[in-house]
Amino acid sequence: MNDSVVLDQQLIPPRSRTPTPRIPVALISTDVISRAGVTGQLRPRPEVLLLDDTETHQARVRVIIVDSVDETALRTLRALRSQGTPAQVLVVTHTDDAGLVAAVEHGITGIVRRNEASPERLVAVIRAAATGDGNLPPDLLGRLLHQVATVQRDMLRPRGLTFTGLRDREIEVLRLVADGYDTTEIAAKLSYSQRTIKNILHDVTNRLNLRNRCHAVAYALRNGLI
Repeated sequence: MNDSVVLDQQLIPPRSRTPTPRIPVALISTDVISRAGVTGQLRPRPEVLLLDDTETHQARVRVIIVDSVDETALRTLRALRSQGTPAQVLVVTHTDDAGLVAAVEHGITGIVRRNEASPERLVAVIRAAATGDGNLPPDLLGRLLHQVATVQRDMLRPRGLTFTGLRDREIEVLRLVADGYDTTEIAAKLSYSQRTIKNILHDVTNRLNLRNRCHAVAYALRNGLI
């Protein structure tokens, strides 16, 4: 090998790698044994930084450990959610369909069964939560989707409602507003009075805390409704 090539290679410093920041995690549990178990699983992992009780305000992810999603657990979730908006992961022993839906309604984005809470599984769910992604066991996801479909079919659809908080005719009006039609033209197309169209837009902006019809259209576009 050419001596100059060897010399050049020796002069090039090794490329340094910037370590990946650890995810600050707060553990929430009234069960000392359960908390100790999860702590033992996570403490050695370089991906996470476990916070003590005086540092929980710095958490990027909260891991809440409960036996089941009962009223006591839901009170805890409500209280935690009122304190701020870190992502929340639930480690649970067992849950039924009602508890599953309630957990999601209270801001849980990841669920780990306690008997499946290996270090790898916990870290995977925490990392997903930290980036804004959800992570549920496949069977729980299927049960959740079934519950969503049931609510849509039996409760919302008969009332002309959707999960977005908008009725079908409200979506249609916003779609026409986005297409550039004015109140008179929308009323003619939908066979409503102009007053009805104005009331629909007024109701939408008030109910969803939107500033005006342009803001309402932007909301509908952002949420994929039109």
